[in-house]
Amino acid sequence: MITPNKNTALSNSQGTNSNPSISTKSAERIKELRKKKINPTQLVKEITNGNKTALSRAITLIESRQIKHTPAINTIIEGCLPYANNSLRVGITGVPGVGKSTFIEALGNYLICQNKKVAVLAIDPSSSISHGSILGDKTRMEELVKQENAFIRPTASGDSLGGVAQKTRESIILCEAAGFDVILIETVGVGQSETMVHSMTDFFLLLKLAGAGDELQGIKRGIMEMADAIVINKADGENKKPAQQAKSEFRKALHLYPTTESGWQPKVKLASALQQQGIEEVWNMITTYENSTKENGYFQHKRKEQNKFWLLQTINDKLKANFYQQPEIKEKLKQQLKAIENNETTPFVAANFLLDLAKEL
Repeated sequence: MITPNKNTALSNSQGTNSNPSISTKSAERIKELRKKKINPTQLVKEITNGNKTALSRAITLIESRQIKHTPAINTIIEGCLPYANNSLRVGITGVPGVGKSTFIEALGNYLICQNKKVAVLAIDPSSSISHGSILGDKTRMEELVKQENAFIRPTASGDSLGGVAQKTRESIILCEAAGFDVILIETVGVGQSETMVHSMTDFFLLLKLAGAGDELQGIKRGIMEMADAIVINKADGENKKPAQQAKSEFRKALHLYPTTESGWQPKVKLASALQQQGIEEVWNMITTYENSTKENGYFQHKRKEQNKFWLLQTINDKLKANFYQQPEIKEKLKQQLKAIENNETTPFVAANFLLDLAKEL
């Protein structure tokens, strides 16, 4: 498989260009824009005016791990915060092959027809060997990417766990500041442990397949317990009858769980994203959930709890980053790793040594 590069993405979004001189000029123009000094205040202004190019540049910046970018990142996030919190955040997960991208494109196109502005934050898995990522979601959502009121941002998961990227939370804030009504977060799709997205969304939707042998997974805890709804995708053709059977099994399984804090009883729906069937029913269910939880106060309560969670998560991330960036720690870490290799110490003793050293620095 060929990994698409930025020029490929450019041709996908703008059409094939047979003139190599024009392609060269475009590439040079992109390089000039990247070299141009970033003005975070100007970026915030352009983002709040709905400029999708500025939004893309800002997300790229906040994903940077270079310390020199920290002041600009803080300025952008602080500048966008007053314009945030005005969207409905929907997390969509499911195992690879369940049709997440096709479903999101169908839902996104439907919402745009309802005069909504839709942002899609698609998280692609990163290779543990090469650390690369395909980032092909724009190619898979070729119709949605053409829409003026749509924004699709593929991001590599990197070393983050939980199915999301390290800066997904901040990206949501920027998309809201740009005026997007609905934020759809497509997770990596790695299984039961993929629950981090639940801590940053209002509605958590789990896509399933009929006949995949996982109907009994419904009685397990974890990701099933967190789902606000299950949608059985690809419920068309010969798969329609098995989908109906799977729907019945999942509904029985969900009744085994205790009543949720929100007072919402998780639903099970059928859909065929490819045939554009069931999409309206899914969205009506999501809006019913939104109205119900806003009425009983759970919607805002959940967002406040999420903010507390992300406060602690941010502290943990900063402490970890600061620890490994200290020159003394870097040097002593190499020594301790060598000592472990030579059986001169244990991982626990080495860890305590490094942590005690960090306290003194």
